Amino acid sequence: MKIAVVAVQGAFIEHITALHRLGIECIELRKKEDVLKPYDAIILPGGESTVQGKLLKELHMFNTIKEQIESGIPVLATCAGLILLARYISNDDREYFKTLPVTVKRNAYGRQLGSFHTINDFGDLGKIPMTFIRAPYIEAVSDDVEVLSTVDNNIAAVQYENQVALSFHPELDDDTKIYEHFIKLINTHCSN
Repeated sequence: MKIAVVAVQGAFIEHITALHRLGIECIELRKKEDVLKPYDAIILPGGESTVQGKLLKELHMFNTIKEQIESGIPVLATCAGLILLARYISNDDREYFKTLPVTVKRNAYGRQLGSFHTINDFGDLGKIPMTFIRAPYIEAVSDDVEVLSTVDNNIAAVQYENQVALSFHPELDDDTKIYEHFIKLINTHCSN
């Protein structure tokens, strides 16, 4: 199994470190040639969604990644990655991949000072640590989107087909349950 981590900006190294702890091979997506290499899944990391979206387009990676997601490659999106996937952004006119049928609010918890850490339920994984940094939250989902976690009555994690999207940063905590959940999704996808 090989997981590609978008590495144009943001917290990509932390995802790679977490995946290496689980014995997973990773490649960094930095330029057009990288998205043409074989891999089984993609991680869209946290960071600054406007910068990531701009760089992905300028580096001619955006359309290929969008096509891969639309074709069903498993994707894990955290924080800014969630914004890149969202079909609608309620407080921003920009549009990105639009593959996840949800409405997201950017910086919903406030600026950097609004960052926080909590432990909360996540799907059938039980309680996991969650670190929110200038985090978005999901305001609305379509009927076919599974809500995996809510924090303070706001949707913080969802799954839609092979897309798992989180408001928080699992790469900043030692708990690997989110990655294990994603690896199972990848294995299911690869065996079909």
